[in-house]
Amino acid sequence: MDFDTPLRPKSTPFPFTEHQRSYAPMDDSENDSGSQMDDASDSEITLFDSVYQAVPSIGLQDLPIEVLEAILDHIFGFRISPTSRSGMEVSSIRRSWGTAMRHARRRQLTELALVSQVWRILVQQRLYRHIKLQGTYDSLEGAMLHFAQNQHLQPYVMHMEIWFPVFQPSYGRLVMSPSLSLPTVTTDGLTNAAYVLPGNNCTLEGVFQFVAATLPHVQVLSLEGGERRKAPKVHHFHSRDNGSAGPRSLTPISSVSTLITKGQWNLMRDNEDFMTVLGALPNLTHWDGSYSRPKSKSYITLCEFLPQLPPNISNLKLCLETDYRREPVMPAFFSKAAVKSHFCSVMAANLSQLEHLSYTGRVCHMFLDTAMRSVDPRNTRLKSLDLTVKNCCRPLASFHESGSGIQDMGFIEAFEKLVVSAVRSLAVLNQVEYMRIRFVDLDSVLPALNPFFLLQNGVCSGLWSERIINEMNRARPHVTFVELSHSFGNIIYNKEGRMVVSPDNPCQTKITSLKVENYRLLANRMTIH
Repeated sequence: MDFDTPLRPKSTPFPFTEHQRSYAPMDDSENDSGSQMDDASDSEITLFDSVYQAVPSIGLQDLPIEVLEAILDHIFGFRISPTSRSGMEVSSIRRSWGTAMRHARRRQLTELALVSQVWRILVQQRLYRHIKLQGTYDSLEGAMLHFAQNQHLQPYVMHMEIWFPVFQPSYGRLVMSPSLSLPTVTTDGLTNAAYVLPGNNCTLEGVFQFVAATLPHVQVLSLEGGERRKAPKVHHFHSRDNGSAGPRSLTPISSVSTLITKGQWNLMRDNEDFMTVLGALPNLTHWDGSYSRPKSKSYITLCEFLPQLPPNISNLKLCLETDYRREPVMPAFFSKAAVKSHFCSVMAANLSQLEHLSYTGRVCHMFLDTAMRSVDPRNTRLKSLDLTVKNCCRPLASFHESGSGIQDMGFIEAFEKLVVSAVRSLAVLNQVEYMRIRFVDLDSVLPALNPFFLLQNGVCSGLWSERIINEMNRARPHVTFVELSHSFGNIIYNKEGRMVVSPDNPCQTKITSLKVENYRLLANRMTIH
């Protein structure tokens, strides 16, 4: 019985020419002629090995540059432009890159530069994109020597971070005595160790000279003044040069467009300090300033300087208090600052030049009420407003009713006034596309009920009342609310004994509607410890 060889589909061809041969029974008389045919046909058959050897091999270096960068982004973390708002605000992306060189295998990451010449450039760009140095003369001299010996690395540095130590250990005689083989070590460190003021810190003048001379392509400059009670101020200039006549200035850095100042009280304490630092950055457009500890002087000094804010700054982010917890009464330090000036009214005067404002601290409805009177709707530039409320300003006479929290109805009413004023201001601030006002209490047993108001993509969520809805209909008639729920949902205890809020709609994972009147019921009928 004869069998026909099945034909291969055309969609799956072989990469080589196939020579099909039919085999049939042969007698001895055909052996000679058959052997001659085999020799002729064998010469025409292409061997598998010769075919595969003809195909050129593709290595890692032959992949497109986009593929190589995607591989390294997966290892190191995604790179974002150092001046983009997304790179500053998206914490998950920033964290993946910022911690890439701090985990246990950081040395293995540096060895990836030895894979190929192309990878060497790509890896070094990521390794040197954001570097952090100690604000001491030894650290700056070592970095200057390193970049002098490797000048091809200088253009890779885009973010330069300098942190100034606020103390250094000083060991006593017993610790350093040769009679002791090993010093006594406890959980707190060396038993006889004491901490004193650092003696080798450099000045801001030295930092600016180092950046201007060594790293001409830096776009983001971070200065960290440190956190400590009664911390020393970072010197701007050498003390031996204080006798020079006239005001002094730092070496200008024209490439920097973003300045980040942490522990700002230790860096700048008066108008002259602010003008000295900001004046040395002629192309500065983004200023991110934060204070480590709440101080009355923080509010007072900013009240004096903000009217002199350089006009080229269009993106301002200020964080005056970082303790995200409710308070029973207004602290005494803010009462001292409120007597001298009202920070909300002073900050409102700068809205006309800003495109983005992010503020964390104490704020009330006077901020946006004043802004509506001072801003020309034809020239407004503000596009986004982000307020994180520590507490709302209240009259000094009502000191005992000036606390914050979801059970303080006085605070909820003041927060509602702030939201109403913000919604009303949208008619004047007609370029605003994003607005968020929120209160954060890390100690709250019901964090989902912390009041907030969010306007994004023409849709509102969060706190609502009849006043808020009416003002929104007048200011932005096309804006809608995600939901107008008349209850918080079901407040129950979970398996761990904690109170949780279950929305009425089981499909929801987050509360998007908070009615103001429900806080009154919460304050009167429920006790939260």
